[in-house]
Amino acid sequence: MPLQEALTAYRTAWRAKMDEVNACIAANAESEELVDQPHVESGPVRVAGPFSVEGVIALEEGPDTPIGGAPEELEAFGADATEEVVQNGEAHIAKVIRLLRASGVEFPRQSPMRFARLEAVMGALLHAEGEWENGNRRVAVSVGPEVGNLTALQVERALRDANRAGYDDLVFAAFGFDAAAQEAVQDDAHPDVRCHMALISPDVAMEELLKTQPGSQIFTVFAAPRVSDPEIGEDNEYRVTMEGMDVYDPVGNQLLPTNRDRVAAWFLDTDYDGRTFCICQAFFPDRSKWDRLARALGDLGLADRESFAALSGFESLGFRRPERLGPADSWRVAVKVIDPRGVEGLRVLTVVPPESERR
Repeated sequence: MPLQEALTAYRTAWRAKMDEVNACIAANAESEELVDQPHVESGPVRVAGPFSVEGVIALEEGPDTPIGGAPEELEAFGADATEEVVQNGEAHIAKVIRLLRASGVEFPRQSPMRFARLEAVMGALLHAEGEWENGNRRVAVSVGPEVGNLTALQVERALRDANRAGYDDLVFAAFGFDAAAQEAVQDDAHPDVRCHMALISPDVAMEELLKTQPGSQIFTVFAAPRVSDPEIGEDNEYRVTMEGMDVYDPVGNQLLPTNRDRVAAWFLDTDYDGRTFCICQAFFPDRSKWDRLARALGDLGLADRESFAALSGFESLGFRRPERLGPADSWRVAVKVIDPRGVEGLRVLTVVPPESERR
């Protein structure tokens, strides 16, 4: 039959073409040896075993969305679903305010600051107001979402509302703060309102399993990193120096410097885009930890003392202008500092090339 003959001819031609392709690959492709039975060497010291990095992407919610709810109503669930979302958001805010009354806010280098009074208010972004126990400064509280990070948009709008209402301090209480929110707080746009980022302990999410003790550190305030402006050296590379952390004293209304030797770790992003912090350089100032690692490695020739010294210092390694920029373009770098409690703070710096580099 003509159709069967045509199909047989097509298959013959296709097979001949595939044979020609396979022969071409076999004649020209580089060979690669795959090994599935590696040779085990038990002599070297293992510094770290296999591990994985996992993360949960948190949904960002706008201030107009009830905290802890979906961004829009789903018709399949009817109106009752939206009412439940609002009730969950209100319950989350009420729980945070209740814990704030019980435990106060933990500031570094001093005893917890407790509230003489703290009452809930009906506001879009300001959820409570009160006064410090050891002073006469009025305090407003803005609570972040139950799931996800507090955003820069909430910071800007809450700060504007607090300034209009005449508050002296504004406490943002949240399970996490995105980089833009930290930058917005540290910019200190309203000098009459002092802002504090209070990180809520993950234990709060355990609901009734949490038992609040008098010494519980449920709300821990960030300390602001103190970093020198980037300076260019003779090798045309920029460097920054981490000088410590500034801690705000709400009673004395002043910033108290913290010794940089108390810093657990600090990281540098040499090309910060304002959204995602990418670790380009990492430093761990506690030299005793490096000494223990060197002793563990022994005399195997794996311990580089000079590298250990560079990674435990307070001055960054040299970095150059990103290749995507022109000679006269400025860019931003970010420094993230981790204190001994595990609380992190972020500082963003703008690098402006000197006149000699703009030509």
